Amino acid sequence: MIEPENDDISIRTQCALLQLNRSTFYQRVCKQPEISSRDLMLMAEIDRIYTDFPYYGSRRMSKELVRRFGFPVNRKYAKRLMQTMGIEAIYPKPNLSKPAPNHAVYPYLLKGVTANHPNHIWGVDITYIKLKGGFVYLVAFLDWFSRYVLSWELSLTLDISFVVEAAKRALMIGIPEIANSDQGSQFTSQEYISIWTLYNTQISMDGRGRAMDNIFTERLWRTVKYEEVYPREYQSPRDARESLTEYFDKYNNRRLHQSLNYLTPKEVYFRK
Repeated sequence: MIEPENDDISIRTQCALLQLNRSTFYQRVCKQPEISSRDLMLMAEIDRIYTDFPYYGSRRMSKELVRRFGFPVNRKYAKRLMQTMGIEAIYPKPNLSKPAPNHAVYPYLLKGVTANHPNHIWGVDITYIKLKGGFVYLVAFLDWFSRYVLSWELSLTLDISFVVEAAKRALMIGIPEIANSDQGSQFTSQEYISIWTLYNTQISMDGRGRAMDNIFTERLWRTVKYEEVYPREYQSPRDARESLTEYFDKYNNRRLHQSLNYLTPKEVYFRK
């Protein structure tokens, strides 16, 4: 991990060696409180529960944690951990969590629309990834037609910079007609919105808490968690990055998808 007091190697160099954004490092060190081992244990279990039951809110999540661990985990505690992880139950409900103040919200454009060619629709989402003694966040851009993962990035915080970086790398491969996300503050920020306006890409935002609006990305997270994340125990952000790099290469280039008539995402995305 990064050592702020290391006089021999600067923080800039250490971040470069770990392939981490410096802004996320400073935010984690300066602003985020320490996470206890008990919290990390519960967050890891919440992640597994949420992957299987994404419609669980804090009430059912707390009940499930009590069943699994046998000690009290009240609703308020479960809700705080879920907020730290950046997740909420995915079902329509009133008073949904809102984007940051003054951030624009765009309508959902994909009702009744089916992706029918590469770069028709891209989806983007963020998920929680457990480490040994910590955690990181993973963002990915997915082409809905081919299931091709165009880019991904890790961050120690939910800072906008890692989302923007991943978006710019994805745009080096193609340009989507529609870019779909939820209404999280990362995706409603002007910095993120301005990326798509440069390319005349339509922006679509699903209602917060509605999984079916972003179903292909939800399926991607379930696949990544069960095939890659859960069988492993990442020792550090660098370890996670190296292992996920290998996994996404396999996912794009070698993993056959039944929904793609047993072709790989790369074969479908780049097919002429």
